[in-house]
Amino acid sequence: MDFADRVSTLEPEGAYTMLARAQALEAAGREIIHLEIGQPDVPTFEHISRAGMQAIAAGYTRYTPSAGTTALRQAIAEDAGRRRGVTIRPEQVVVGPGAKPFLFFPTLALVRPGDEVIYPDPGFPTYPAMIAVAGGVPVPVPLSEEDDFSFDLQAFDRSLSERTRMVVLNSPGNPTGGVIPLEALQHIAEAAVRRDFWVLSDEIYSRLVYERPAPSIYSLPGMAERTIVCDGFSKTYAMTGWRLGFGILPELLAQRVELLLTHSVGCTASFTQVAGLEAIRGPQEPVAAVAAEYRRRRDVLIAGLNAIAGMSCRLPQGAFYAFPNVKSFGPAQPRGINRPSAWLANYLLEEAGVAVLPGTAFGPGGEGYLRLCFANSLENIELALQRMSIALANL
Repeated sequence: MDFADRVSTLEPEGAYTMLARAQALEAAGREIIHLEIGQPDVPTFEHISRAGMQAIAAGYTRYTPSAGTTALRQAIAEDAGRRRGVTIRPEQVVVGPGAKPFLFFPTLALVRPGDEVIYPDPGFPTYPAMIAVAGGVPVPVPLSEEDDFSFDLQAFDRSLSERTRMVVLNSPGNPTGGVIPLEALQHIAEAAVRRDFWVLSDEIYSRLVYERPAPSIYSLPGMAERTIVCDGFSKTYAMTGWRLGFGILPELLAQRVELLLTHSVGCTASFTQVAGLEAIRGPQEPVAAVAAEYRRRRDVLIAGLNAIAGMSCRLPQGAFYAFPNVKSFGPAQPRGINRPSAWLANYLLEEAGVAVLPGTAFGPGGEGYLRLCFANSLENIELALQRMSIALANL
């Protein structure tokens, strides 16, 4: 078929492709440990689910304003502002069905054909997809393993040009678990103010941090008027299937994004928004408890990965992903066999029954790495480590 150029470069997300292969093996009788899909393994917290069910019973099943209910926008503004140490008005908040609209729609609203958009590589596959659909020019910037997968600031500076329209940040990051330190954010912010470009800050994992909070570039001087914050409920509150996210934007841009929502999805389910209101207003102890459990699993997984000969892994500071370096399993001497990340991920699935993702599922910069999600039971993580160690020793 003759498709428009704007969709010609779209590709599936690697996580769903690997999940399908893993499920096919399960259907054939294999026992597979799933470390490929990035979602909480705990159910939605009980008080949130109860609020959603009660909302359906009470008739919250009809249209709402495209930007979200007044009550939820107010609650998000207060909560997000308090956590970032700034004042946010409800008029700056737009609610949508998941967080992805607040990646795509601000990009559509701001990026013109030929504009350059800097984004992290490796990074979430939606970043280059949304840039290309908007007609922009994707400009990948590598993440530095030596700096715990923060932006390579020298490469960032070299990537800036007169056509730079936007920079995409993700901290804590997927797939690396890296947190961009305050000094690096200040460097990027100074460039944004000096050169007058936008920053789209994907902060969906902002509550899943371990040693210290992840700073937000939105909080820095001069950045509120040129920053879009993309956030949501999926990771923090184990609400992936509820499809509830939000953007924090300058008010005029929020109005444009609201119109894009109006003419695409209409509005977000009203009972979902009631559940979101309960998530924010209700007890936060479950969030802290789950984060503590993720940290426990992280520590076991990273220690186990570093104990496997030929593998090394930095300690992720946020999110629930490990991103081990597996470059030593590449060219095998003396035969010189090339084993890229995709080959290694397939090998671990077939030989060890462990589903992981190749780093290249997140861009060319991910070659030589794997992504493992530790939102799984400690028992499964320990079993996966045993299986991987045996399989890799046989290479």
